[in-house]
Amino acid sequence: MLNPDLVGRTVPGTTSTTISQESIDAFARSLGETNTEVAPPTYAITITLEQSQSLLQSSGLDWSRVVHGDQRFVIHQPLVAGDVVRCDSTIESARVVAGNEIVTVRADLLKESECVVSTWSTLVFRA
Repeated sequence: MLNPDLVGRTVPGTTSTTISQESIDAFARSLGETNTEVAPPTYAITITLEQSQSLLQSSGLDWSRVVHGDQRFVIHQPLVAGDVVRCDSTIESARVVAGNEIVTVRADLLKESECVVSTWSTLVFRA
């Protein structure tokens, strides 16, 4: 069970990621997208997922019992090749419904100090 004291906790990213044209091209290809001047809107998950997963695994939740509940993106500025971003993750909410833990994590991609993309992942940890 998630410690309720972790709700609201933000873990700042400790490393930066440089977005490559090759990674944008590969992601776009998997979607059938041909315009790769900017990254597809859902590309951000390739960066945010690892930190969010790490944050939740360190909380003691059993990642092997997770079911994806919802995903949302807010794009403040498109991601392009050459951007250098850092990912900060926050556990925004946690609740128990029918024995299942439902956790929402917000991940913000920052270029310098400006938030360029925010993602929200709602995950259900089955009982």
